[in-house]
Amino acid sequence: MAAANTMRADVVVIGGGPAGMSAAIAAKEAGAEEVVIIEREPRLSGILQQCIHNGFGLHKFKEELTGPEYGQRYEEMVSNLGITVLTDTMAVDITSERTVTAVSKEKGYFTINAGAVVLAMGCREKSRGALSIPGTRPAGVFTAGTAQKLVNIKGYMPGKKIVILGSGDIGLIMARRMTLEGAEVKAVCEIMEDSGGLTRNIVQCLKDFDIPLLLRHTVVEIHGKKRVEGVTVARVDENLKPIPGTEEYIECDTLMLSVGLIPENELSKKAGVEIDPKTRGPVVDENRQTKVPGIFACGNVVKVHELVDFVSDEGEIAGRGAALYAQGKPICEGEQKTDKPKQQEQKKGVKNLSDGNSKGDTVICTICPMGCKILVDAGMNVTGNTCKRGEKYAIQEVTAPERTLTTTMYAEGHIMVPVKTDRPVPREKLSACMKEINCRTLILPIEAGNIIIENIGGTGANVIAARSFL
Repeated sequence: MAAANTMRADVVVIGGGPAGMSAAIAAKEAGAEEVVIIEREPRLSGILQQCIHNGFGLHKFKEELTGPEYGQRYEEMVSNLGITVLTDTMAVDITSERTVTAVSKEKGYFTINAGAVVLAMGCREKSRGALSIPGTRPAGVFTAGTAQKLVNIKGYMPGKKIVILGSGDIGLIMARRMTLEGAEVKAVCEIMEDSGGLTRNIVQCLKDFDIPLLLRHTVVEIHGKKRVEGVTVARVDENLKPIPGTEEYIECDTLMLSVGLIPENELSKKAGVEIDPKTRGPVVDENRQTKVPGIFACGNVVKVHELVDFVSDEGEIAGRGAALYAQGKPICEGEQKTDKPKQQEQKKGVKNLSDGNSKGDTVICTICPMGCKILVDAGMNVTGNTCKRGEKYAIQEVTAPERTLTTTMYAEGHIMVPVKTDRPVPREKLSACMKEINCRTLILPIEAGNIIIENIGGTGANVIAARSFL
């Protein structure tokens, strides 16, 4: 084999998702001259490209963004700083001496000698094989993330009658997404006694569409030969074992699995990085440096995070540390700290979706991560909120609930462009707005923020592009 082409860089970042982009930006701002991002997809942003829903950026940008919008902001910062980006490129090996081997159609097989390396490969979903569900192996069994990519990036519907196993956030979001696209979500099954998703997703993805959440239930058998025909679900006991006699058959053509994420660490192991058996990610110090000098790790490759904003925080810490290491400077703990938001997403205690109250209506506020439970009585008096915005939201939710619509729009060349309404629309008009959007074909190029449909459905809201396609 011919000798591989060799490059030199101060910092090499493996992965161009939110952690990787944040790390590269921080490394450049900390003085690293040549910073390289290696990304296997054709475009930066990683999983954010298919996460067309909103709820991103509340901490980092103090506003609610969709995944594509959040990703594009970081892409623009990467571009403005002159960071080298190698897309459609796969890193295949890393040595403990920080030599990265990669391959691409454009460059072929090549290596990069790095002063420091940041691991930011993200995570992957647990598959059916990890669950050992009995039954045949028909078509129609997808991880929720794969189904999300099919719908939001490829423009294909995975099925029409859906059962979702696991109430993680991706599963909840896909329940709403599939419903808006015209599918029937029969149930979301959760083996634990509480939902694993964020409160706002319980409210806006299940309660809004009357989708049943079956707590303490799991799928015990998959039926069908060529295609899924149905599943059998059963209640589980305190040991999470199915209880005989509680089986129920649900007809469906698709089973989506939202049962957990695993850090992607094959490359980490090749570099000799120690893996924590609990998190299944690298063991890192406060600067996000692994026990292999000069190799740092951040984001979901270390442990799965609840919010992308926290992933970006970790990228900043790792990027600065990598830049200082590459320059031969001491990595001072004080320079590496970022302020963690004090507010955490409320996740626990959602055991059912009933908000009925004999003394009024109970509303779970979703405008910030605190998830306050607010009581609105018959006289529109509000208690339980911690801010004025919560009071306004609760009254609106009781009298005339509104939602920001996020979806995709077909463009020539079979390109799916993420779009959203520039303001919330009445909840009861979501389906009508979806039908109007799905009847249109978008003409490219287009920039993020451009108005595509004015006053959709007479709601006063405009449909705008959530990402640029130039």
